[in-house]
Amino acid sequence: MLTQKYLNSLTYTVIVAAIEVHKDIGPGLLESVYEKCLIHLLRIQGMKVSNQQKVPLYFKGLYLDCELRYDLMVDDKIIVELKAVDQILPIHEAQLLTYLRLLRKPKGILINFNCTNIFKEGQKTMVTDLFSQLPKGY
Repeated sequence: MLTQKYLNSLTYTVIVAAIEVHKDIGPGLLESVYEKCLIHLLRIQGMKVSNQQKVPLYFKGLYLDCELRYDLMVDDKIIVELKAVDQILPIHEAQLLTYLRLLRKPKGILINFNCTNIFKEGQKTMVTDLFSQLPKGY
């Protein structure tokens, strides 16, 4: 059964893995490099990870092939959007929230590898109304 506790634990695992990648290779590289490293590390830990899959967009019954793609989906539960930018901007948050809504997922993580400390300044978790509807699981 999917619970808030399970999603919070999964979120923690992803963030710890991102911190490990960041410590090993540091800031200043392309987003695609961090993506490959994070996928590898999460899969070593037994996670199911998909990447760069299309996000379907329907508008009033019409499917629009807009080439929207999420960066990572972990265990088919959490969307992870990766950045390598000077700072996380509101548009990055809006992008993640839109992907969460379109894919009907309860939780997502925005991770910026171009920072000094991922835990303090380089990540932000976001939830949708679906998260609040899940049992707490405590």
